[in-house]
Amino acid sequence: MDAVLSHYAVSVTELKRNYAEILKQADDAPIAVLNHNRPEAYLLPAHHYERLLAHIEDLEDAKLVRERAAGPFVEVSLDSL
Repeated sequence: MDAVLSHYAVSVTELKRNYAEILKQADDAPIAVLNHNRPEAYLLPAHHYERLLAHIEDLEDAKLVRERAAGPFVEVSLDSL
């Protein structure tokens, strides 16, 4: 059986029938959407999704900094700019 990574879970059918009520009951928490009792998707509030994207971008930037820390470097004088 697949792990459900959320405190709230709902079937696809129930989500279609009671979308607004399910969101209200979840109270801004992620919801696992199950299809045949297996996680099919996760429904996240918009601000959670936006925070995840910002975090991923920060991680990618940090990786680039680490990769480029050893050089090669090009010396440039301020006058040549």
